[in-house]
Amino acid sequence: MLWRRLLIETLKSGTIASLAMMPFGLAFRAAGLRIGYYGPKFAALFVKDPTATFLFAQHIVLGWVSALPLLLVLIKVPLPVSPVLFGAAYGVAYYVVVNSLALPLYFGDQTPWQLGVAHILPSLVVHVVFGACVGYVSRRFALSKQNGG
Repeated sequence: MLWRRLLIETLKSGTIASLAMMPFGLAFRAAGLRIGYYGPKFAALFVKDPTATFLFAQHIVLGWVSALPLLLVLIKVPLPVSPVLFGAAYGVAYYVVVNSLALPLYFGDQTPWQLGVAHILPSLVVHVVFGACVGYVSRRFALSKQNGG
């Protein structure tokens, strides 16, 4: 029963958080800052010319995949902070490990740390929004599971 509920919570919170981060990304893009740089590059590993529909679907699926580890920690580990705050910290860690190091290294690009704050801030902010949103959406679920519910 827990795994079924965890799957539902992952799909729900991952989808909502993936959508919640988009206005921030669009605002950064409108300001002329780089955001979403690795979406098309990652998609091109699977399809030759990814469409906007494919990129959106990929964004949602990656949101599910990214929400699951956070939810597992939230339900298994008693935390000294709220799920929202822990989710925001998860967003920072996710950005550092995946978007600022793993993806640039895999694709042979400079890291955002080499490129400067204008390349760090937009993606960092949207990942913090994502993590905080997953924490917020799933807070009751996480706390109930920690309390044996």
